[in-house]
Amino acid sequence: MKHATIGSLFSGVGGLELGLEWAGLGPVIWQVEKDEFCRRVLAKHWPDVERYEDIRAIRASQLRAVDIICGGFPCQDVSSAGQRKGLKGPSSGLWWDFVRIVDGARPRFVVVENVASGASRWLCAVRTHLHQLGYRTRALGVAAAEVGAPHIRRRVFVVADADGIASRRAARPTRDPDAPDADGDVVREQPRRRGGPPRGGEAVARDDGAARGAADAARDAHAVGSAAREDLRGSWNGGRDGGAPVSAVRRMDDGFSRRMDAA
Repeated sequence: MKHATIGSLFSGVGGLELGLEWAGLGPVIWQVEKDEFCRRVLAKHWPDVERYEDIRAIRASQLRAVDIICGGFPCQDVSSAGQRKGLKGPSSGLWWDFVRIVDGARPRFVVVENVASGASRWLCAVRTHLHQLGYRTRALGVAAAEVGAPHIRRRVFVVADADGIASRRAARPTRDPDAPDADGDVVREQPRRRGGPPRGGEAVARDDGAARGAADAARDAHAVGSAAREDLRGSWNGGRDGGAPVSAVRRMDDGFSRRMDAA
């Protein structure tokens, strides 16, 4: 797909859609970002794009149709550095609004990004939910160091494609506060994992693509989590400061460098 329209959720300062544009896709049609400062940055670099503030107040019917919806939902509850509440947490739980928009808008592609250090708390669930909406998914682990940055900051990107299977959608993912949340706060509709029964004795969603996707997601979450733990045990950039890992980027613990996020 040489040209594709893009919609962005949890846009921040636009890093994900910028990457898609650099890959030859675009244009960006709309962005959703609650932070006022970030919206000023977005307005500078995408002055003609429609912008919305709060994903919780948006309906899919309000948004113009796009080919790609991308976004990195909040990591505070899935990161190893956070509260580890998974998708039940107040911040990372906004994933449910992400999947609600995808369900209503039905883009051809979905791109989701989040931390690798807490992949076991989100990756399996996110991929399962997308499979239940009729998407095939693949998870890709990319570290900032692999693209030339002087720090590791490993991330996971889930790329979902609806081509050819959108009409075979299984049951929609639903929020279930009573479901166990080990390995990613997976809803009860999650298909059977290899080597074990369905969680909570619930019925298994009868969709072969979703079942294969859930098994792949569980395997990938384990592999990515193991790689992230190895990164954390090792030295970042070969430097130490009082025994703590040291990053060459000093301004903040994550995100973009100062020159990139200036409005």
